[in-house]
Amino acid sequence: MDTFDLAIIGAGPGGYVAAIRAAQLRLRVALVEKAASLGGTCLNVGCIPSKVLLESSELFHVATSRLSEHGISLPQPPRLDVAALMQRKERVVRELTDGVAQLMKKNKVTVLRGQGTLAGGDRVAVSPADGESTELSARNIIVATGSTPIALPFLPFDGVRVVDSTGALAFDRVPEHLVVVGAGAVGLELGSVWRRLGARVTVVEMLPQIVPFADGQISRTLQRSLKAQGLDIRLKTTVTGAVVDGAGVTLTLKGTAEQTEELRCDRVLVAVGRRTYVEGLGLDRVGISLEQGKIPTDEHLRTRAAGPAAIYALGDLVAGPMLAHKAEEEGVAVAETIAGKPGHVSYDAIPNVVYTSPELAGVGLTEEQLKERGIEHRVGRFLFRANGRAKSLGEEEGMVKVLADAKTDRLLGVHIVGPRASELIAEAVVALEFKASAEDLARAVHAHPTLAEVMKEAALDVDKRAIHA
Repeated sequence: MDTFDLAIIGAGPGGYVAAIRAAQLRLRVALVEKAASLGGTCLNVGCIPSKVLLESSELFHVATSRLSEHGISLPQPPRLDVAALMQRKERVVRELTDGVAQLMKKNKVTVLRGQGTLAGGDRVAVSPADGESTELSARNIIVATGSTPIALPFLPFDGVRVVDSTGALAFDRVPEHLVVVGAGAVGLELGSVWRRLGARVTVVEMLPQIVPFADGQISRTLQRSLKAQGLDIRLKTTVTGAVVDGAGVTLTLKGTAEQTEELRCDRVLVAVGRRTYVEGLGLDRVGISLEQGKIPTDEHLRTRAAGPAAIYALGDLVAGPMLAHKAEEEGVAVAETIAGKPGHVSYDAIPNVVYTSPELAGVGLTEEQLKERGIEHRVGRFLFRANGRAKSLGEEEGMVKVLADAKTDRLLGVHIVGPRASELIAEAVVALEFKASAEDLARAVHAHPTLAEVMKEAALDVDKRAIHA
């Protein structure tokens, strides 16, 4: 039986990053993965392929409706080739998964293919799809098996008419009418993809706000933009029933007035959330039980499992947002802790992004959270439409919103809806990480003309001295 310093079950962002960092720290590492390729949900059927399709659909939208603004005319309307679009998506994913496999070789991580199971004590069983099971032992074990989409009990996934995010990334044609159940990041991103490509899209959300984790003002701004793009967004509406037949799906919806209506479509994307994936993991063998759907851990992400091996959990299996970058940071922190270093994750400075157009991004506390906690604060805002770079791009929607402590001026949250928000938010993350003030952001020199100047102006507006307002 091979013995390792660290065995990791699950090769998603948390698992494979933990493997690399542990190997850098001279630990002998085994990485167990049952899927055909490394990278987990994010790389294979989540973050990466969805961004590829978002980019392709945005280019198609620009070609069909916005090129004339730039004085460019095409001899005929652009033609959409869905098969070619999907081939590009698969090529990008394959290049990245091959890259992860190469990183494992470079860092001398032993990759074992098969279902990884906690076998008790310090042992991990590896059961390949075809072949005999083997066991290894490890002084430390990380479980990083991620999550899986939640299905509605009366609307199970069939992969054709009713799909999860994986299915919505692989349609062979543009739906005539796509209903998206859930107005979080996944639902809005994939709804945007197919709307841009020509589908009628209806978004159904039981809560009073799209993107529930976002600052309310920022969420409402994004909602107005998405509605203007043709998405039919229905808030405070619940799907209470469904009938699936060979031609499509008939959904029963209930709104705030308790009235019901039927909505007919040819495809349904259920994007109501995800749950921890622990099937076949063998948690019971080491005395681990889920609490509120998560594996309980201490501040170092170590579980309560007793025995010769220290067992850790991270990513979607533990408390906190289900984000790839959060899992990556936890992977690094656990690897460093195992190696005797002070592993740490700054949970108060984890950004959240929705890759629609315009994009939404935020870090820190929202204004609603500040009010709930009774924290006195000041607000600075600045609109992209007053920014020269935004005008040159033809992407003027949205704003940056800066929240700072009323007494100390320390940054408490930064929220963006607008062009390149996913990139701009990094400046705010660094500022929060180093406990910067709004004045620090305002005094920093930002190149002109750039979108980042909107961040500076919003920070200046906290003290009501924005220059270009």
